[in-house]
Amino acid sequence: MHRCGASILQYLVDYEDGSSLERRCSCGGSFVDRKRRPKRIRTVVGQICPVRTVQRCDGCGRWRVAEDVVLDVVGTGFSPGLRRMMAKTGAELCFDKARDLIQELSGLSVTDKQVERVAETVGEQIAREQERRVELAMSGEDGPCSHSPSTLYIATDGTGVPVLRTESEGREGKSNDGVARTREVKLGAIFTQTTVNEHGMPQRDPLSTTYVGKIESADSFGPRLYAEALRRGLTGAKRVAFIGDAAAWIWNLADFHFPGACQIIDYYHAAEHLGELSRLLFPDDEQRKSQWLELVCDKLWHGKLSSVISELRALPVRGKKKALVQKQIAFFIKNRKRMRYERFRNQGLFIGSGVVEAGCKTVIAARLKRSGMHWSVRGANAIIALRCCLESGDFDDFWESRQPPAA
Repeated sequence: MHRCGASILQYLVDYEDGSSLERRCSCGGSFVDRKRRPKRIRTVVGQICPVRTVQRCDGCGRWRVAEDVVLDVVGTGFSPGLRRMMAKTGAELCFDKARDLIQELSGLSVTDKQVERVAETVGEQIAREQERRVELAMSGEDGPCSHSPSTLYIATDGTGVPVLRTESEGREGKSNDGVARTREVKLGAIFTQTTVNEHGMPQRDPLSTTYVGKIESADSFGPRLYAEALRRGLTGAKRVAFIGDAAAWIWNLADFHFPGACQIIDYYHAAEHLGELSRLLFPDDEQRKSQWLELVCDKLWHGKLSSVISELRALPVRGKKKALVQKQIAFFIKNRKRMRYERFRNQGLFIGSGVVEAGCKTVIAARLKRSGMHWSVRGANAIIALRCCLESGDFDDFWESRQPPAA
């Protein structure tokens, strides 16, 4: 059946002569037919070998192959359909497993390196489109968004991805030898909420979550997150909430790009600060540790930050323990406006960053943090862009709207 399909496709492709292309070159000259050459192209039904017209501009001397442009196979021996298959499998599986899956399900033979190159090329195309959106958003040229969500959430987090030694050279790491073996991916999740359930708990709108991510500085990631929020209806949203852990770069980014948003530190992250303190205070008394932690977490849950701070100040500690307690007191004082959890819950808002934390696992870790993996930054960023597009449900729109490469 594949051979039959390839024969039919060959017959159809032979009718393509590139005549639909504009003959005029951008330099003002005209493309003139010079010779005919065959090209082997692998497709989802097998290999075909069309004969194409090679043209040269009589003005600037630039070459092009007309049929390659029309058929979207410039610089590649794979059809668009096969490239799409390779990109999607390469985004989900290790490249060698993707190769095997393609062979098993379609009977097509490709190498793992070819899957890698195609997946990364498609990811880089997606990344370039995203960069274009960022430029438009930051220049103010992005048109008004028709979306007006009830509540728009912006959540962000970071997670390390293992990289080649050359990619982490000169960077400090958390291991005992101080050598960095990972680079941080910054991931943003944008989602919307319209309703609460019968218990007053917020309900995320189905299929509303989109992602952006990249290995880059916070200064570069901020505009990327802003552009995606703008696309999702930032300017028309009735409420905007920004959720994250206590990392300084997150709140610097929020203050700069989303100054009107309601800022919320993930409740479970704040509670973990108290958990660490309880283990320090009562290392050998599990019962007292549990009782104390339950007491202060209950106060935190109900937004009684003044009471939590008073509880910490009243602790009978000295020396190193006192210094650590003072550090936690400073943390809660600094972020008290972001920890008004009872008020946030009464307003029907999420107080946890579970959506973006789950994204760090499903979008990033599930593909890029498997055993034995070491990425180049370029390769990792390409796969991250591809996976974000797929997980956001935007891949079909991208594929249909993308511009095939010029001749």
